[in-house]
Amino acid sequence: MDFNLSQSLPGRKFILFLLIVLVTMGKYNIYVGFAIKPYMIFCLLYLLINLISFRFYEFQLFEIFFFLFFFIYMYSGAFALYSVSSFRVVFGIVLYMCCYLIIKDVISRSKDSIIEGAIANAGIVFNIVSIILYVIGLKMQNFILNGDGITSVGVLLDRGYPRLIGLLQDPNFFVFYNTLFVAYFLTNRDSWKNKFGLMLCLTTTILTFSRGGMVGLILMFCIYAAFNKPLEQLKLLGGVIVSLAVMAYIAIAQLKFDVLGMLESRVEDFSSDGGSGRFELWSRAWEYFSTHLAMGVGAYNFAEYNLFHYGDNHTVHNTYLDVLSDSGIIGVFFYLLFILLVFVQLFQSQLYRTKPYLFIAFTGFLLQMVSLSLVLNDMFFLYLAILSAYLQKVEVRYSSDRPVTYKQDKSLSIT
Repeated sequence: MDFNLSQSLPGRKFILFLLIVLVTMGKYNIYVGFAIKPYMIFCLLYLLINLISFRFYEFQLFEIFFFLFFFIYMYSGAFALYSVSSFRVVFGIVLYMCCYLIIKDVISRSKDSIIEGAIANAGIVFNIVSIILYVIGLKMQNFILNGDGITSVGVLLDRGYPRLIGLLQDPNFFVFYNTLFVAYFLTNRDSWKNKFGLMLCLTTTILTFSRGGMVGLILMFCIYAAFNKPLEQLKLLGGVIVSLAVMAYIAIAQLKFDVLGMLESRVEDFSSDGGSGRFELWSRAWEYFSTHLAMGVGAYNFAEYNLFHYGDNHTVHNTYLDVLSDSGIIGVFFYLLFILLVFVQLFQSQLYRTKPYLFIAFTGFLLQMVSLSLVLNDMFFLYLAILSAYLQKVEVRYSSDRPVTYKQDKSLSIT
């Protein structure tokens, strides 16, 4: 395949679309102490073919502090008790950062219309393929839902719940990966294609039976509605009700299982399972932090400590506490500063208004990080590369010979 497509508009569209789709295929990887994923192989091929024309773009302020955080995080591993785990994650971080630079080059070469078209098309493909894999998995189980920890193609049977995993390995991570697509379709409902994409995203999110994911999704809708006029809110509410009705009919009449009853049961389980043991893990993370205040227990060491003291190797299931326990006050300071700078740059550039899906998606990511450990995540890195590319275009627009400000023209679009 020819990746040298800088002069070909259809080629740029396809390459960016392919990249985003490959990012969503987290289940298909080669594990060598850390996962080598399809998009990483793509990045290597892209770099080899486009080495002469490859560009390093100036870092945004949020990127500088994001990389500073990872430097602190890796440095904490130098003093870790379980140095092998830290050493392994250092290789993973370096690999992620290299891929980030390549992804940023791919995105920065594209106009905003190409970026957004690729997001929409990849989101639809991701969700349709995931639903197909889910149905195939159910059929392979003969629609017998009894079981715990059983994976069948695109479905995970978890304590009797048929949870959609699609192209990923975990239903909770599926919702996180879907966040960018949900945000885009939600804020761009001006075409039937995007409305269909939003319905697909709602369907797959509900079928994951992820409590944290669904709460995050509801909050994303609430935040978006708060920034819109009452008429727009009513249209959104009506669209959601229609979509839910269609999904309920398909689930009950075609798939032959009671989704609403399962959702009700899933919510009731929350009071008895302590958020699937998350509360206990959070208290352990705080305990490890309280005894290693400055630099934490070391990069990627929580699971090892947890295994030694409590006999299980679960992660914290909370990114903020994960960062706090592994890298201490210093690490969490840089991480929270990075988050703050993302919001500052979103508002200073007015992207929160001209490209609201960027603001909604980032907020959704942060909300879901409360129940997921995502210090390293492919979709999060992809989002940051997209944001950086937009910010760069804004800066170019400001520095052009024809000065334009957002206050003068609120309908300004980035080209």
